[in-house]
Amino acid sequence: MLNQEFAVVKRVRTAVFPVAGLGTRFLPATKALPKEMLTVVDRPLIQYAVDEAREAGIDHFVFVTGRNKGVIEDHFDRQFELETTLEVRGKIAALSELRKDLPSAGRTSFTRQQEPLGLGHAVWCAREIVGNEPFALLLPDMLFRGKRGVLKQMMETYEETGGNVIAVEPVPAADVSSYGVVARGEGPDSGFRVTGMVEKPKREEAPSNLIISGRYILQPDIFTLLADQPRGAGGEIQLTDAMQTLMQQQPFVGVQYEGQSFDCGSKIGFLTANVAYALGRDDIASDFLAALAKLGLDSALSEGIRDAAE
Repeated sequence: MLNQEFAVVKRVRTAVFPVAGLGTRFLPATKALPKEMLTVVDRPLIQYAVDEAREAGIDHFVFVTGRNKGVIEDHFDRQFELETTLEVRGKIAALSELRKDLPSAGRTSFTRQQEPLGLGHAVWCAREIVGNEPFALLLPDMLFRGKRGVLKQMMETYEETGGNVIAVEPVPAADVSSYGVVARGEGPDSGFRVTGMVEKPKREEAPSNLIISGRYILQPDIFTLLADQPRGAGGEIQLTDAMQTLMQQQPFVGVQYEGQSFDCGSKIGFLTANVAYALGRDDIASDFLAALAKLGLDSALSEGIRDAAE
């Protein structure tokens, strides 16, 4: 078993959410609204990520924020005036939904990334809060839909293997140059040895077609490496560079998860996610399908869209 190198597999209690990005691809919508608060149907992207972490057993949520991100902190706080109004008006279902989404008191922490120096730097900014414990890292731009959350699947593997765990998914070979790509070693899809990583390789130089998908379980040793990590691509401190160094010291395990991913950092991915999630909702799917048909979609195409969403 891979966990022979980790005699004691420490429980992962904390998740880090980097939410300091400017969201320039969604301007002007993100001029005043954080991109993490853009909604897929009726829930903000950041709420989906937190829900995924909670399902996986996380009980401490660390948000690495930046300027104009105060609304994220407000979102995870109680709004007594709103709750009182809902209660007075008898909107108990809506009130219960709001309260259900809130982490327990004292379970959220917020820290600032004062400069946009990359994902690696954002992770490093959480070092004092995380401490000397393994942690999960979730990029809210990536939204996943399936019977089980991606992080839960990763956590099950981590409990068997220890070390560091990253979620991966296959893409067409023509697309590998846009992503971080892993080299696959021995083991099943649910937990194989990662033997290398390459950031945005040329198609002919890619070690596989498995890309890193925005979900990680990392050992705290990554913080020491990030503290001295020189700037990489784009003049930023790259997490992948630090992981490549850590891989020389500790095992990395890949999990090819079950489910469908949506890159909500892109307009097409975000719009596709809204369609898929809307068609997956019993309360609105039929009406939404009818609305799509009114846009000129014939019934066969409309049904095809619904089948794909399911």
